[in-house]
Formats: sequence, structure tokens, C-alpha cells
Amino acid sequence: MLWTADGHCHLVGKPAFLCAGYIGRLDLHAIMSLVMGSIFPIDDIDNVEECLQPFRLSLEKLQDVSSRLRKDLIRGLGKHTHCRAPVKMLPTFVRATPDGREKGDFLALDLGGTNFRVLHVRVVEEMQKLLKMDSKICAIPQEIMLGTGEQLFDHIAACLAEFLESLELKDQTLPLGFTFSFPCEQKDIDKSLLIHWTKGFNCSGVVGEDVVRLLREAIHRRGDYDIGSVAMVNDTVGTMMSCGYRDQSCEIGMIIGTGTNACYMEEIKNVKRVEGEDGRMCINTEWGGFGDDGSLKDIQTEFDLVVDRDSLNPGVHVFEKMISGMYLGEIARLVLVKLARDKLLFGGDLSVALLTQDSFETRFISEIEEGLQKAQEILSKLDLPAGPVDCQIVRLVCDSLSTRSAQLCATALATIANRIRVNRGLDHLSTTVGVDGTVYKKHPNFSEKLQETVRILAPKCDITFLVSDDGSGKGAAMVTAVAQRLAMQSRILEDIDGEEEEEDEEN
Repeated sequence: MLWTADGHCHLVGKPAFLCAGYIGRLDLHAIMSLVMGSIFPIDDIDNVEECLQPFRLSLEKLQDVSSRLRKDLIRGLGKHTHCRAPVKMLPTFVRATPDGREKGDFLALDLGGTNFRVLHVRVVEEMQKLLKMDSKICAIPQEIMLGTGEQLFDHIAACLAEFLESLELKDQTLPLGFTFSFPCEQKDIDKSLLIHWTKGFNCSGVVGEDVVRLLREAIHRRGDYDIGSVAMVNDTVGTMMSCGYRDQSCEIGMIIGTGTNACYMEEIKNVKRVEGEDGRMCINTEWGGFGDDGSLKDIQTEFDLVVDRDSLNPGVHVFEKMISGMYLGEIARLVLVKLARDKLLFGGDLSVALLTQDSFETRFISEIEEGLQKAQEILSKLDLPAGPVDCQIVRLVCDSLSTRSAQLCATALATIANRIRVNRGLDHLSTTVGVDGTVYKKHPNFSEKLQETVRILAPKCDITFLVSDDGSGKGAAMVTAVAQRLAMQSRILEDIDGEEEEEDEEN
């Protein structure tokens, strides 16, 4: 349920046991008393509720957050306000979604986490299919994630070389789609400057540099193969484009996994930093930075502030740190530590494991919400003396955090859908959102909570959700394919124009 200030509520999702994210104070008393009886005093229930209450966001608060984000989207698109905008709204120079006429063989590189992937993708026009032919995963060691940029791109080039050699493709020069899932200032489809690192990376000599140039230089240092044209792709764009080949009404891409972000097709006339009035362009919102200017301080909890302070980039990507997989587990750990210290959990006992940063993994939240037996197993591995009551409280904590995450993500998505509808002057918008990310895919009821909340906050938008099948890889290839199609159409138009001019001259 989403609670309003006057006591009314909207039902969100199917009623779930201990679904604390949407229940009020009286509901918590009733459920806790029913489950725990007299063994859990009313005062302790009050104290648990007091600790979790800041994670519960009313409908009015979510609408207020949406209003703030709507203003930030406009600031990010502005020519003079962009530099101060926390939501950067970066042009991607992707000017169209797939129309089914794309074809050819492509390479795709996907860098966005601790693993780096290389793919060979074939787009078959006649079959209307996007096929992943072969792929290879390369681990990125911690020392490379924190080393120099040259080391990182040499590692990528070496991995690509091994992949091409295994497929006997080193003598071919294939177009390449490069998914680089970090905030970048894109200057063109093949030129992108890194703004700052996220997700645990901190390679020197890359911030402010063109990552496509750094990749080409690493390949040229090897000298044993080459690549063709490069299309720079954010993972959200890749997700939208891969889903767009299956459903041509897909004009939004969303990631909710290790990090979170979204892209959508904006009217070019509203993108003040790009010349042109006609058509649309995909905008990489970088909505993870929402709140970096302090606009979300009223909904940040004491636990969010600690997570931000102890991160590699304090004050950066505040919104992402409240809802994404890289941080949810640590927020949960901090809440459990507080409850234990207040003697509301584990009899007041604290294990070394629980006191260790990042020891409570985000996947534990999904597993614990699936069943109390799993909660018992996880807590035992953390050397915690967890009884049935402890497991119920821990599940309550996990549900509170995952619900807030789904609510906030839904609020941002609804803001974008509403903007698209208003931009196009529509009474009703029907569109598809391509989605990827482990939080969305793996959590037992995250997607349901998110979709129901979007329906409440964007009532005039009919949104279909399409889970991406390897969006980052296939999507990168699809962006390259669409860019080639548009370039070919441009050349055809130029040829026609040239013929017309020759006829005029002859006449």
C-alpha cells in the first residue's frame, strides 16, 4: 500500500506476509503481535518501527520527489543550466530506434562491472533476429580497476584479441559497439569523455579523456588486429535498443542492478546543447546523480549518509546509493547493527562478520524475502544467534529496503514516461520499457512493486515492461547497426541529391 497524508492508501501488489514497506504503524503492531505474541514487547515493536519508518515513503512524498526530478531533467537538457545540473541528461547521438532493416556482423564490448565481455553478434534482417553468435567473459582484477587507464585498456584489447583469434576473425575489420557503463559526456557516436568513475573503478588518466580513443590506442599498441567504426553505447541505451528490435515501441531503457540509470527518446528541439529541431535523440539521463545537489536530504536516512560517506565517491550518485544493488546490502547491514546494539535483534549480540563492511550481500535481501528458512541459513553463516523472531525482523528490514528501492525507481521512471507523453501532446501514452539488472530480475517481488507504483504515478501511461536478453552486448551491436543503416540512408539521399543537381545543370 502507498499511504497518503489523509490516511487513504493505494494497494500495491499482492498482499505479502510482513510486506512492511507499505504498512502503517497499526499494521506493524498487528502483524508483529500475531507472529511473536507476548515474547516481543509492544515497546520493542515501537522501536523497530521507529528505526524503519524513514524508509517508508508516502504517495505525496513520491509525487514531490517526481516533481523535483522533473525540474532536474529540464536543467540537464539546458544549454546554460547543464553544467550545474545533478542529472546530466547526456546526448547519445543515437537518433533512431531499430526498424527491422538492420543487418550484418558486429563485435560488442561490454564494460560496466567486475567482468568484461566480448561478443560476436549477427543481425539477420530476413529473420528479424538479433543473434549472439559467440561470447567471452574476462575478469577485471582489483589492481586493474584501481590501476592506470593504460593497464585497463590494454587488458580489454588483450581479451578482444584472444576472442578474435579463437573465432579466426583477426583478419576481418568488423564494426564495434562499445558499452561503457560509466557517466560520460558524449560528443558524437564514436567520441565519449569519461566524467567520473563509479562502481568501484578508479583508473588514473581516464577522467576527461575519450574512451574510444584510449581503446583504439590500446589495439594499435598490439598491432595484430584492427576494428572498424565504433558506436559508443551506455548500458541503458543498449538495453533499449536490444529490446527495441523485438518491440519497436520500446523508447525507454532502464537498469536496476549494481547501479541504476535510464535513457529515453527525447525531442531534439528540447536538447538545447545539440543543434537541430526535428526528430528525436536518445538521452542518457544518468539519474543516479539525482540528489547530488542535496535535493534528497529529506529522504536520506542516517544509514544512507553512512554508506555515502564510506563510499569511493562521497556526495556522488546519491540516488543510486539509495536504491541499487551495490549499496542495498550495506544499508541493510547498518540497520541490523543498530537494531542489535539497541538489543532488538540477536539478544544484543554482534558477530565480527556483521560488523564487517559489505559482509551482508545484496543478494541476501532477495533470498531472505523468499523464505524464513533461508534467513536462518544466512544469519547462521554470519555467526548470529538468530531465532524465529530475529528472522522475522530481518525479513522486515529487507522488505523495507527493497520496497523503498522499487518505489524510488518507479518514481523516476514515471517522471520520464509522463514527460514523453506531455512532450508529444498525447492524452494517453503507450510505450515499452526495456529493463535489465539483477535487482529487477532476481528479487522475488521488486518488479511487481515497481510496476504497480508506476501505474499509480503515471496513470495516463500504458507501460509494457520487456526484460532484456543480454541488452548491453546485443544492444551495443544494434546501435552500431542502426548507425550504419542511417549512414547508408544518408549516402543514398546524397546520391539522389547529386543526380538531381546534375539534371538541373544539364537542363
